[in-house]
Amino acid sequence: MGQFLINSEKVAVLLGGASAEREVSLMSGSGVLQALQSLGVNAHPFDPAQRDLGDLKREGFTRCFIALHGRFGEDGTVQGALELLGIPYTGPGVMTSAMAIDKQMTKRLWQAAGLPTPAWRTVDSAAATHAALAELGCPMIVKPAREGSTIGLTKVTSAAQCDAAFALAANAHDDVLCEQFIAGDEVTVPVLGSGAQAHALPVIRIQTPDGNYDYQAKYFTHDTRYLLPCGLPPGEEAHIQALVLKAYHSLGCRGWARADVMIDAATRAPYLLEINTSPGMTSHSLVPMSAQHAGISYPELCLQVLRLASLDYAAV
Repeated sequence: MGQFLINSEKVAVLLGGASAEREVSLMSGSGVLQALQSLGVNAHPFDPAQRDLGDLKREGFTRCFIALHGRFGEDGTVQGALELLGIPYTGPGVMTSAMAIDKQMTKRLWQAAGLPTPAWRTVDSAAATHAALAELGCPMIVKPAREGSTIGLTKVTSAAQCDAAFALAANAHDDVLCEQFIAGDEVTVPVLGSGAQAHALPVIRIQTPDGNYDYQAKYFTHDTRYLLPCGLPPGEEAHIQALVLKAYHSLGCRGWARADVMIDAATRAPYLLEINTSPGMTSHSLVPMSAQHAGISYPELCLQVLRLASLDYAAV
């Protein structure tokens, strides 16, 4: 679309939506909206769950900041609609968004690219979940293949939990993933930029009182610790940043994203868990936290992401 003209463009901040992460999206979008407006951007809230996306074109919006999370927000559906409308948007395009939200597809692509990710099995029943536990070992992670924010996730520590864990994950999505549990440090790494300009931000190490970084710990508790600087051994942070950047490029990401990584406590080997292509922007969110450590304020981060808004296909 060319250079972003702060005084002449009308920007829609897409927030809310119809996914299980609506509440978080409303918080993210409100923060982004306030930040952009504070910089003089002509930005307005737009909730796709309550309005026709066609209104974006009819009302003259020229750019969209996608602050939607989960299905119908970062899975390629909204991205496809915006492609048809010809309105540039933040984050990766249609195909990348669709692949990245599918944890199984993401892991297959990373595996094909020679990037490390924990072993996994896709299951369709409680019985298959028991079989996966026998293969992958205990503990084991059970989660829906196409949800974010740890919704529907269980850390299975005994076979007695398999039935309930499968039911919880299947309630969120038909495809259920069983994943080898990696014991060690949990870290996350944001990436900003597109192509050769993409770069990893500082690594954040996450510590929770009970070791479970679940939905409550992510967005509402004040007991979770986020370590910046991360305090990893010399050279390890740079190695993980390089790995995440490869993972980002292997999926064709652009604009921004955030990847989650587990570091095996015994071997110090990092394993890619998943990638979030529409990261949270709440007061508890990790991308703005890492950006702040790199000297990028919350409003400037929002503006940088917005400037990178683009389309898969040039307007004709």
